[in-house]
Amino acid sequence: MSGLIIAAPSSGAGKTTVTLALLRLLAQRGVAVRGAKSGPDYIDPRFHEAACGAPCPNIDAWAMGPARLRSLAAGEGLLIIEGAMGLFDGAPPEGRGAVADLSRLMDLPVVLVVDAGRMAGSVAPLVAGFAGFDRAVRIAGVILNNVGSDRHEAMLRRALSPLGLPVLAALRRDAGLAQPSRHLGLRQAGEHPALEAFLDHAAAALAASLDVEALLGLAAPLPALCAAPRMRPPAQRIAVARDVAFAFAYPHMLDDWRAQGAEITTFSPLADEVVPDTDFVYLPGGYPELHAGNLARNTRFLSSLRDTNAEIYGECGGYMVLGTGLTDAEGHRHEMAGLLSLETSFAERKLHLGYRKLTPLAGPFTAPMMGHEFHYATTLEAKGDPLWQVRDAEGTELPDMGLRAGRVSASFAHVIDAAG
Repeated sequence: MSGLIIAAPSSGAGKTTVTLALLRLLAQRGVAVRGAKSGPDYIDPRFHEAACGAPCPNIDAWAMGPARLRSLAAGEGLLIIEGAMGLFDGAPPEGRGAVADLSRLMDLPVVLVVDAGRMAGSVAPLVAGFAGFDRAVRIAGVILNNVGSDRHEAMLRRALSPLGLPVLAALRRDAGLAQPSRHLGLRQAGEHPALEAFLDHAAAALAASLDVEALLGLAAPLPALCAAPRMRPPAQRIAVARDVAFAFAYPHMLDDWRAQGAEITTFSPLADEVVPDTDFVYLPGGYPELHAGNLARNTRFLSSLRDTNAEIYGECGGYMVLGTGLTDAEGHRHEMAGLLSLETSFAERKLHLGYRKLTPLAGPFTAPMMGHEFHYATTLEAKGDPLWQVRDAEGTELPDMGLRAGRVSASFAHVIDAAG
């Protein structure tokens, strides 16, 4: 078991493209490889899985303790962790949860992806600054992205040569590596019109310059596995909504529930499937605003949701579907389940983003949890008892979040892990 981290000076440098290309290329060459994603992210892990065929966990240095991080990182073969944002970018005030924290905690080397499209000699002080900023975070190599030509590559390599860091690859500028996106990031892997062709193209583009043996030689042993506390299942029989509108459930949470004896079944609201006969219904987040019309017309799903005797819990998109109405970006209002007195709208978008420390006031969780909030929906009306007391990453108290009404509870928060 060994690992390395793919990081960058900032968002937008090409970490995801490089990681996917690397996972697909190594898998094609018979290397036992798997991916992990740093931070709260539901989109990239599914692309990782498509690239190499192995499950991809989220490992979050802000929301998870060391034992949880090590348990999720454990496994056979080479682990490639894709960072989020810039290498040293974390939650305020101290930057906790940055990719650098994972490097320190697991003693893993970092391969720095640099978007060199608009620089030449300036690449050297940039890389030197990152390499020397924190000696506990070891920059072991560089991958240049968005390189324009042979001449451009030679200039970049010449500038970096005095630093003594290996340039592992120089990925050329390529319009075929651009990915369509929407407001929460990339389109989901299952929606990509030609995902396999894209992954193969990315792998071939990287293979043209990658020193595979040098990269594999940088990987370091993963830390010893230790038992991590698990999140308690909310019931013995659990039904989870799963389709492109309800795709944002963390696998580690579902795995925790299964490991403690819970029986989990899935169903598709978009396919108008009825809610299974279970004790607990979980509606994860996703993109219900893009499918609001279909969901409003799916009377079998909505009727069975209203009629079930099970406890119901929703997160973000699931929260909005449990409300009375959802207005899409074009201003059209769609009737939802009506189990909570909640009206939401995307007609006037506003970003709500950040880690959250959640203390339950009622509902399925009985202990404090770590979570995050990331959505553009505006709340037009919310009446009822709140679900969570909330503090942000800096410990500042925020307004109570969510709603609960009898057996139904939900909020915009995504739960990541139990608070340590």
